[in-house]
Amino acid sequence: MIKVEIDPIWRFQHDGDAQSMKIMLEFLTEIRATGKITAAADRAGVSYRHAWNLIEKWSDFFKMPLVVRKQGAGTQLTDFGEKLVWAGQRLEARLRPLLQNLSQELETEINELLPNSPLILRVHASHGFAVPKLRELLGREPKIGIDFRYVSNQNSLASLAHGGCDLAGMHLPQGKLRQRAITANKEWLNPNTHRVISLVTREMGLMVQRGNPLQISNLESLRNPSVRFVNREPHSGTRLLFDQLLAQHRMDASSIRGYEQSEFTHAAVAAYVASGLADVAFGVESAARQFNLDFVPILTEDYVFVCRKQILKLPAMQRVLEIMRGKEFHAAIAALPGYRVKDAGAIKTISQVFRNSV
Repeated sequence: MIKVEIDPIWRFQHDGDAQSMKIMLEFLTEIRATGKITAAADRAGVSYRHAWNLIEKWSDFFKMPLVVRKQGAGTQLTDFGEKLVWAGQRLEARLRPLLQNLSQELETEINELLPNSPLILRVHASHGFAVPKLRELLGREPKIGIDFRYVSNQNSLASLAHGGCDLAGMHLPQGKLRQRAITANKEWLNPNTHRVISLVTREMGLMVQRGNPLQISNLESLRNPSVRFVNREPHSGTRLLFDQLLAQHRMDASSIRGYEQSEFTHAAVAAYVASGLADVAFGVESAARQFNLDFVPILTEDYVFVCRKQILKLPAMQRVLEIMRGKEFHAAIAALPGYRVKDAGAIKTISQVFRNSV
């Protein structure tokens, strides 16, 4: 199997001189985390002197210092250096799923033309944290071809119904909102032909600044006009869930400052809050912890896959189930804050999962 990767590259241009900043952003990120240029140099595999030369080069380019040495506190980023780091992290969080989709499209086209190409299982799922872990493990399997695309919750089910994928990711809230989610997706599900594969649960809630300076404790806190919110994109499952929560609490979206501002992934909204551009976002706990944010839990979701029952007999699908049930996947999920394995790889009927609601 041929693997394809596409990476974003930052280039700044000044007086016609275009410079790539990828390595410099990695330096700054490491300095921010450790307060040591030596750590940044070691991670990049360069000398301390070379690291300083790069920092001075970019400081000259911007005509602004990127780092500052403080007695007893090591090396710290300047405000400008911080802005560059957070801009880079927002870019990475925003673009990574899109670039993975593009690379997957090219990868599938190439591998289908190669001799002895394995059967390719097509997976459409929303981008969270458990799904990329599963994708990583499946990518190591030499005899399994996986076409893994990140799409919204409802679009994945529509794709399954129309033959566009073999496995469709779906997240269902526990509690009072579960029936609304089932009703919203009912048209795409057939109890006679579809089966559900359990995977994980995940905690959903409000991602807030470290220390929660605005004392945001619930959805009603978002009515405060001084609180700046950043939303998920309109067609995402998380946006749909958030809108359902607003309806449940009889809250008008227009009362939330920043409701119309949106980002593509959980990590992207977390990075937006962490960089100070917003005070709060709604998403998974793992994204909050990744960016050193505090988290206010709201509800728990079940994340499952839906498939046609015929594919469960395929050897490739049997191997996928083994990986879901395996120790390595369970260990990877255990390391994700807010995620728990829940009957991973267990096959259930639509009625069992949705309590005869479909």
